[in-house]
Amino acid sequence: MSGKEEVSILNVSTDHIPEDERVPLLREFYCRGVLKAEVEATEGKLFAASLISHGVPDAQLVIGGLIGARVIRTRQLVIDGDDSLGLMVNRSGVVGISARGRDLLLHPGDAILTSAEDVTTYERFSLGNCLSLRVPRRVLAPMIVDIDDAVMRVIPERAAGLRLLVDYATALVRERAFCVPALRQLGVTHLHDLMARVLGATDDVHEEAGRRGVRAARLRKVKSFIVNNCWQQDLSVATVAQEFGVTTRYLQRLFEADGKTFSSFLTEQRLKRAHRMLREPDFAGRPVSSIAYDVGFGDLSYFNRCFRRAYGATPSGVRSGEAL
Repeated sequence: MSGKEEVSILNVSTDHIPEDERVPLLREFYCRGVLKAEVEATEGKLFAASLISHGVPDAQLVIGGLIGARVIRTRQLVIDGDDSLGLMVNRSGVVGISARGRDLLLHPGDAILTSAEDVTTYERFSLGNCLSLRVPRRVLAPMIVDIDDAVMRVIPERAAGLRLLVDYATALVRERAFCVPALRQLGVTHLHDLMARVLGATDDVHEEAGRRGVRAARLRKVKSFIVNNCWQQDLSVATVAQEFGVTTRYLQRLFEADGKTFSSFLTEQRLKRAHRMLREPDFAGRPVSSIAYDVGFGDLSYFNRCFRRAYGATPSGVRSGEAL
């Protein structure tokens, strides 16, 4: 630790470590320096790792190589209250990632956003190097409209800002900038901005902007407003239309062109907020009914029906960890 415990630097290397001690060593590294996870050796493959973690307030950066290992954020571990979001950039080799019912491969240069709230499996199929940037959800969510839609989508190497993010992050480590208080805060702020830029500048976003221009930009602003105010029970298509100086019909058409309705998007945001609260230890003592009202629902029965339809489980089942 350095900088009055504001900087945590952890290294792990399996060089000169007996094979039977490598899995426990890497598991301890992940639990102390990244996030709680199980580690398994891939049968029939050499198991080796060399990683370094830099932990600072509101950011955690891991750089290094790994082979012959499977890292799993298990069902038992995702209830620990960690809701951080991690951007993994695969710099070489091939990495497999499974979460949210999707099995994806990252080729050299590809990146992906994952959530610590999801059961996730990482497996490296060939020797390679990754850079991972993990930040609290509360930092990134306000910077991106519906952050959950960005999770588990492959970001191509050509995405605007991705190369700059990697170069800047590695420069911070190389220059030991995290050990200088003034540079540390500036560096973390820049990492947040670059991460948001990468997640908001994929090819799909550019194509959408080109296709719908002003209407698309306005819809993104409206969605952002709803995400940040969905807990208000009196939020409606009429109040939002008034906020943006447009007619209710115009606002409804914006959502219809996007394949949704205003009501479905609002309900979805309220359910996501309730789902997060049910899994956070800070709200463990709050009744489900209170959480339902806190996120904007006025009818408990309606909340329960919507929740079960969206997540295939009851609110109590999610809270207990029996369902995700």
